[in-house]
Amino acid sequence: MIDASEEPFIFSDLALARRLEKAEARMSAEFVETRAKLFPESGARRLEVAGADLLFDGAESPLTQTFGLGLFAAITNAEMQVIEDFFRECGAPVFHEVSPLADAALPILLSERGYQPFEFTSIMFRPIRGGVALTTPRNERIEVRLAREDEHELWAQTGARGWSSESAELADFILSVSRISAKKKDALSFLAELDGRAIATGVLGISDGVAVLAGASTIPEGRRQGAQQALLDARLRYAAEHGCDIALMGAQPGSASQRNAERQGFRIAYTRIKWRLPQPTT
Repeated sequence: MIDASEEPFIFSDLALARRLEKAEARMSAEFVETRAKLFPESGARRLEVAGADLLFDGAESPLTQTFGLGLFAAITNAEMQVIEDFFRECGAPVFHEVSPLADAALPILLSERGYQPFEFTSIMFRPIRGGVALTTPRNERIEVRLAREDEHELWAQTGARGWSSESAELADFILSVSRISAKKKDALSFLAELDGRAIATGVLGISDGVAVLAGASTIPEGRRQGAQQALLDARLRYAAEHGCDIALMGAQPGSASQRNAERQGFRIAYTRIKWRLPQPTT
């Protein structure tokens, strides 16, 4: 394992923001493309405008938004109109998640067009080239592995049960999303088992050397056993072994997830702001 002190320091700059945002956009686009293939009637589709990815995954899906807006090129009013028309034609609200390293004129443009900021996400990263060393010992009773092709439903059901304590509607939504995620091209669906019983899930996406961590879920009776720690360790090691040099994850600012990530060597690259265009009242 390479000593971290020997690695070049990674700065939270425009180059890093572009790399992280593009990796997340590609992972999200692959999901949308998988839905479109499995369910053509869904109308799921993707469009690119000025380097930004426009994704439609259904009117209620959190993936229905833009990724990388203003990060690869400045956005004009005419291009914003094209973007807004795309979502309106899909019958969806208009959302943008914007990095603070995007074009400085973008927040002004969004405000002038009536957008409102309403949500924040800490975009976090850590170098993983040369190996991974986490600070918390793993629970030896937990085994983490990639879910087999015949375990797609088990993986999806386990992930959904992790959200069952929030609401039945949310659990149903997660189940439908997980079933699609498990069937994505090059899907990396990780399953954590405690004494042979599936208790937690996690997703890993790989894009141009960036490991995107998502899909963390633990069933209620399996919590506080170290399952997510084991999943994090396994996914980071897998990513490092398959050529990734950096890992990415998102968390609500100040949340337990952010604190846990910081304990494991993640740093905040920037705080992303989500904007929405209020729908006209009738």
